[in-house]
Amino acid sequence: MTDYENTAQRYIDSWNETDPVKRKHIIEELYTSDATYTDPLGTATGPQAIDQMVGAVQQQFAGLTFSLGPVDGHHDIARFTWELGDAIVGFDVIVLADGKIKNVHGFLDKVPG
Repeated sequence: MTDYENTAQRYIDSWNETDPVKRKHIIEELYTSDATYTDPLGTATGPQAIDQMVGAVQQQFAGLTFSLGPVDGHHDIARFTWELGDAIVGFDVIVLADGKIKNVHGFLDKVPG
């Protein structure tokens, strides 16, 4: 597994971790202190705000889990697809700094009608 694949999998794992303490720990290890997350539905800055966003998504889609699609990366930038259950498909681009996620740019490719 490449570093990009490993980071993307840890990112997906953070979205699937339902224990708030464990999830917070994963996010704090995974992101820089000034990390940003942006997708069509919202933005968050810093690990605490990102953790809160992840928790809110978990509540909204209780019982569904994320799965990781193919990962590609170069020059501290990675892109990958993901699925949330069978209903939602997305595409994310992450920018790394010192081996941690600095920015996430999320896109929704398929959402329920």
